[in-house]
Amino acid sequence: MTRTAAITEAITTLQDAENRFGFVRVEDEKFFPEWYEGLSEITEVEKASVDVVRRRYLYHRAGGDLLEGTVLLLLVSPILALSGFYDPPFRIKAESSVELVLDDGEEILRGRIDVLVLQNQLWVMVLESKKTTLSVWAAVPQALAYMMANPNPSKPVFGMLTNGDDILFVKVTQTNTPQYDLSRVFAPFASARELYAVLQILKRIGELISSAS
Repeated sequence: MTRTAAITEAITTLQDAENRFGFVRVEDEKFFPEWYEGLSEITEVEKASVDVVRRRYLYHRAGGDLLEGTVLLLLVSPILALSGFYDPPFRIKAESSVELVLDDGEEILRGRIDVLVLQNQLWVMVLESKKTTLSVWAAVPQALAYMMANPNPSKPVFGMLTNGDDILFVKVTQTNTPQYDLSRVFAPFASARELYAVLQILKRIGELISSAS
């Protein structure tokens, strides 16, 4: 009999993700250079726009902890817009359903991606948010599971994970053995420069995907 479970319940640790999907972490700079290599400088106008986003976030954050929906509204959505992911050739899907069939159909895992960025049918980026009371690391196991649902496993897919205070990038490839690696943690709560870097990385990923199509 087929067992059905929610990804949020079945995949709660990195060990779960690695055991269920055979993930191997590749701690090699050549595997995930997109978060630090070839980044273009952002303009003063872009910096000013980022400053507005950060200022609004800090204003609301000063009032207490924020839920994931508020983090998406205040931080993720405007940064995606500034990065160009709301414009052609990209499309945005919110609360996108995913289903993973494991063990030759014996188990089905289901979940919803907070925000999915696509170019045609190609997954570009998975966005996963958590409320500010949770560590950004808590989003990693589920994001890895969601990224395994990429319908184009021959192509890499990127993730941006955030609890608002911190932002983390992840890259997944599925050619042969599923592999992943992580960026450093960026802390826009601490410095505007951290959010500038996040914008640079997002723009870089967008440029690479567009040029590869």
